[in-house]
This record gives sequence, C-alpha cells and structure tokens, in this order.
Amino acid sequence: MVALQIDDYGPWTTTPEPRRETDLQALQSRLFATVADFFARFDGYAFADRYDNMIGVANGAGPAIFERLQTQVANQYPVTVSVGVGTAGTPRTALEAANGVLQQAGSAQDADRTEVHDHRVVDDATAGTVTIAHFDVVDATGTLTDRVSSAEASHTIRRAVLELREQMWERHGAVTQFVGGDNAIAVCPSLTPSTLDSVNDHVRETTGVELQVGVGRGPTAHAAGDGAKHALEHCRETGERIHAAFSLVER
Repeated sequence: MVALQIDDYGPWTTTPEPRRETDLQALQSRLFATVADFFARFDGYAFADRYDNMIGVANGAGPAIFERLQTQVANQYPVTVSVGVGTAGTPRTALEAANGVLQQAGSAQDADRTEVHDHRVVDDATAGTVTIAHFDVVDATGTLTDRVSSAEASHTIRRAVLELREQMWERHGAVTQFVGGDNAIAVCPSLTPSTLDSVNDHVRETTGVELQVGVGRGPTAHAAGDGAKHALEHCRETGERIHAAFSLVER
C-alpha cells in the first residue's frame, strides 16, 4: 500500500492569506487526477481519501518508481508530495506501515519535511497477489436516486459505506474506499463467501442498505479490479449478492 501526503499543505492554504476554497478544490482534483493516472500506468489503483492525503495500491511497481511521481508533481503544481510505501500481510498493516514512514519523518505541517520517500516492510512480507472486492448498492436508482433528494441518497449511501469500511478494517484488515455513485472498493485479504455475506448482513441490519459484491484476484490491482467489476456485473444480471472471478474456497 502507498500513502501520499501533500507537504506542508495546511500552512500553504493560508499563506500569505487564506486562498479561495474553489481554487483549493480545483487544485486537489487536478492533483488526484495526476496521481490516479500515474498509478494506472503501473496497473495500480489510487483513491482520493481526503485529497490532501491519498492512498493507493501498486503491487506491480517497485517503491522507487514513486520518485518519478514526486518529480512530476513538483514540476506541475505549487506543492510537493511525500510518499510512504508499506508491504505487509494485510492491506491495513501495509497502509499503517506506509503512514508510519511519513509520521516518523515529521509532521504533515512541518515545512522541513519535504518529498519524503521510503519503504517499510513488516515481518519480511513480500508483494503478492491482490484481492479486490467491488461493492455497490442493490438497485440504488430505484430505491434512492429516483425516490429521495440527492442529499438524502448521498447520506444513506455514505453511511452504508462507513459501516462497510469499519467492518472491513477492524475485522478483516481491509482498506475500503468510497469511489463515487453507490460504489466502494476494498483492497482486502483473501475472504470467504461466508465472511463477505456476514459483512453485507451487518451493513443491511445497521443501515437498511443492501449491498452486492464482486471479487477479483490478480498480480496487480488492475487485474484484480477488472475481475471484480466483471463479477459485480454477474451479480447485477443474476441477482446473486456475492460472486467471484475465481474459486472462493470456504475455510
């Protein structure tokens, strides 16, 4: 997992005086687009997270490759980024290790901490296959988009995604991100159908929102994610709530 953080961003937004919020939002959006395109070149996934902090997965790229991204950002934007890379047994532990690289180097608002780049390995872990679970809301258009206000629909979906994120993070060591519309993507360990079914049950019982999920596995995030998207289409076509692009074995 990869953690990216804009350097000294808080002070920059208010120096020499507070900058217009619309300008900041536009900058963040353009910067994320650059980051997402860079990850895509190496069959990785990037997620906006909080925009000043972004995360990604790029098993197909060596950690040193992100020095190129730092150079690109410095050449194109009025800000720089620091990058921490973590390799571990679960996505959660890997992301915590990646964030630890940045936190050990100094505060996010420390002007002296600029363009940090390092890699931390936990328990001699090595990069392996990636498992992606792609969730979406069952019939979001019929139950939400065409029935309630956009604000209420957004609140309902984000509440469901928050419950999903917490379950996947706390119980299964997965990193789950809202990716727009009614979709969430989880970078996760290998999970059984019964485990995913329990997660979906919890979200439905807690929020009233029913989820379906397609699961893919592969050597890169793109390969796994492509399988997950096709598996999710199978769910939409057949009414299944869980489908995998490979054999999920009960354990």
